[in-house]
Amino acid sequence: MAQDPKHKALEINLDRSIYGAFAEIGAGQEVVRHFFRAGGAAGTIAKTMSAYDMKFSDDIYGKETSGRYVCESRLVKMLEHEFSLMLERLDSRAADTRFFAFADTVAAKSYSGKGESHGWMGLRFQHEPKAAASEVIIHVKMLDIENVQQQEALGVIGVNLVYAAYKHSEDRERFVTELMDGLTTERLEIDMIRVSGPAFSKIDSRLLSLELVKRDYCQAVMFAADGKVLQASDALYKKNIVLCRGSYRPPTLVNLDMLERGQACFQKLLGKDKGDILVLPEISMNNLRDRGEVDNEDFLARVDLLTVLGRPVLITNYQDFSALNDFISTYNRAQVAFVMGYYSVSELFDESKYLNVKDGILGSLGRLTGHNTRILVYPSKEDEGEGVNTIDSLKTKAATNALVSYLKDTGKLHDITDYSKEHFSIWSRVVLKMIQEGQPGWESMVPPQVAKRVKEKCLFGYPCEV
Repeated sequence: MAQDPKHKALEINLDRSIYGAFAEIGAGQEVVRHFFRAGGAAGTIAKTMSAYDMKFSDDIYGKETSGRYVCESRLVKMLEHEFSLMLERLDSRAADTRFFAFADTVAAKSYSGKGESHGWMGLRFQHEPKAAASEVIIHVKMLDIENVQQQEALGVIGVNLVYAAYKHSEDRERFVTELMDGLTTERLEIDMIRVSGPAFSKIDSRLLSLELVKRDYCQAVMFAADGKVLQASDALYKKNIVLCRGSYRPPTLVNLDMLERGQACFQKLLGKDKGDILVLPEISMNNLRDRGEVDNEDFLARVDLLTVLGRPVLITNYQDFSALNDFISTYNRAQVAFVMGYYSVSELFDESKYLNVKDGILGSLGRLTGHNTRILVYPSKEDEGEGVNTIDSLKTKAATNALVSYLKDTGKLHDITDYSKEHFSIWSRVVLKMIQEGQPGWESMVPPQVAKRVKEKCLFGYPCEV
């Protein structure tokens, strides 16, 4: 049952073991107010800091090399500074106190109405007296139209964050749902969450991120090549992007070939303007739900194997490519290339797929192939014979043929001409079945690192000896 922020703040205030500091800069001046108004704040609040002026903020926490104030690095500096002061100055009560430092740095809707409304928020805390510090960091996007509404939403999620950390740090699902208690995704989205420390020893940050997408608290989450949780919009910013959707269950040699050959093709097309290219495997929630409910172990296995290959990975809630491109284009004005297999491209031009789509085939393809987006077509073997299916092999209706020709002539649709034909016969579902049934030979269909990790960790039902 939902609790209002006042009751949560009061419950925290009445717990004499919880004691700490609140530091809020920018527009985030709302969280500590709830604790003061709830009553009993003297039992919880050692210090409050409201550094609204940039010069004051820089003098306290140091300047950012990026020049930004609403960023994760600023939040981390705030948490480190305030938490270390708590330990240093209040050591005399450390034996029975669980210290914390809450911080946020926020850009809410301004008077001019320009700029993105978003913020970083975090808590560094002890789950037990004298315990090593644990930490939770989130990024939020504020969607309310009015500034005062955004402030109210910030106050609520800030209280929820403190409450969830102290009350539900061992329950992944409860922890995530607690953050949005009393809020809706029409008001606020959480698009990044990362936890660390002994309080979260039973929780994997990647599964927290998955919960965000599963519950529609955001539409996309991203993991770095080392498995670290990233804020997707930051990671995509100003990058030329090569994106390839797949099941990656497991990543096969044909998946790898599509990524590598797609990147090479994209580089040639960009020429001197190739800049910084991000090659990005993407898995849709539809794919993760292909057997009903999302299997957490299955999800972690896919992410784990992609990171073994040194690849970041994007998990999204977008069913179609046009919506996915809308998301990318919101944060990125650079060039984008979707690498698609021949049969996926064939479906793009199948009018029957758009019967229930508001924009129809024209609108959807228009959104997908905007000013900065291309489709790179990875060929397939013909059903009969040794020939190869390319753009010219597409079997479409006469009216749709004109669309194909237009996109090809305007440089929006390209064949990948350099590829490994020997990989055409590799299918993830076949490899998966071979793994699960203990059949020999699947190892030659995946990268060596993938085969090694599958066997070491008994992934995807690989029959390990107990």
